[in-house]
Amino acid sequence: MYVSAFVAMKFRPGDARVIWSWGLYDFANSAFTTLVITFVYATYFTQAMAPDPITGTALWSRAIALTAIVVAVFSPILGAIADCGGYRKLFVVFATLICVAATIALYFVLPGQLLMALGLLIVANIAYEFGTVFYNAFLPDLSTPESIGRVSGIAWGLGYLGGLFALGITLVTLIQPDTPWFGFSRDSGENIRATNLLVGGWFLVFSLPLLLWVPESGRRAPLSRRVFGSACAQILMSLKEIRDYRQIVRFLIARMFFNDGLITIFAFGGIYAAGTFGFTLQEVLLFGIALNVAAGLGAVLFGYVDDKIGSKRTLMITLAGLFLATLLAVLATSKLWLWMAGIVIGIFVGPNQAASRSLMARFVPHNAKNEFFGFFALSGKLTAFIGPLLLGILAQWSGSQRVGISVVLILFAIGGVLLAIVDEDEGISAANS
Repeated sequence: MYVSAFVAMKFRPGDARVIWSWGLYDFANSAFTTLVITFVYATYFTQAMAPDPITGTALWSRAIALTAIVVAVFSPILGAIADCGGYRKLFVVFATLICVAATIALYFVLPGQLLMALGLLIVANIAYEFGTVFYNAFLPDLSTPESIGRVSGIAWGLGYLGGLFALGITLVTLIQPDTPWFGFSRDSGENIRATNLLVGGWFLVFSLPLLLWVPESGRRAPLSRRVFGSACAQILMSLKEIRDYRQIVRFLIARMFFNDGLITIFAFGGIYAAGTFGFTLQEVLLFGIALNVAAGLGAVLFGYVDDKIGSKRTLMITLAGLFLATLLAVLATSKLWLWMAGIVIGIFVGPNQAASRSLMARFVPHNAKNEFFGFFALSGKLTAFIGPLLLGILAQWSGSQRVGISVVLILFAIGGVLLAIVDEDEGISAANS
């Protein structure tokens, strides 16, 4: 009875404890994306586990691409089930536990065990992505139309702060010391593999506030054929009615491209720094720390800009900045120029993600938040295999990671052109009608 009452409990938009508890999930899951997907394990995989960096880059790109396909196919379905049955929070918890377990298991994978490493990575990344679908769907309930940009931006800022702290702890305890802390050795990269234990524990602990203090907005229905049937019917109805939300459609199509560019940067930023510019793992971590500081500050500051000038204009500004910074990274001839490009990317990448989430929250109809955030995830993953896959193919064909990373420029350009035709005012009006 107590659990049922808690699940059905309502909360006021703007409730500070609920907002901070929700935002700490960004703080929690950022350790996974920062240490595993972008900077530490990705670099270790391509430099130490794979036969050579180019082959490692290609294998990593295929794993990220497969993740994107799975998430694209199933996220709208799971979102509809969450809407019909009140399973949003339960799905977040379930996905988090799977991601934590698979990440911890990566510690036990030794160099040369490529298939096991890739398999666990795919499971962990799929679970992470599914968790964010339902986590993001809380945003419209937590905020008001006047504060949605700030709430989203603060959460993204917390995420980058979490990534920063996780990177700092990793650097001080496991990477920098001649004798790593906690009894780990450098043999077979044990100190690097141990970062997965840190990520798993970090993700689990800092997810607890969401579990304790962020309630579901409605009662949970028993999981049954009726719920599955209602979910399928809701998806079909939404597909028929999607023409009434044409600005959502335009935005999601644009996001397919520019978010693919972000995914490619996240998946290959550390790999590019190490493979093309000779960054050591310690330098990659310092690079990641700098990017997280810039991204966190950018996300928080641009949250206020978002509420002032609108999410679309904020997104256009960030896409212009990301395009120019990526161009600088492709043309960079020294570590200094790559550092400059990375800082600029950090400044704009946080606001881009936060503004994308807040624009979607402004556009979604109130009776189908989870499902439409499922479509939001779909847009982020439907073509998300293209960037990593093309990068891997071009890098293998040319023998140059620099040629591969240039595909990001095309994705940002296409996304920006398509975003320009989105009418934010019409999208908000349609959601409230």
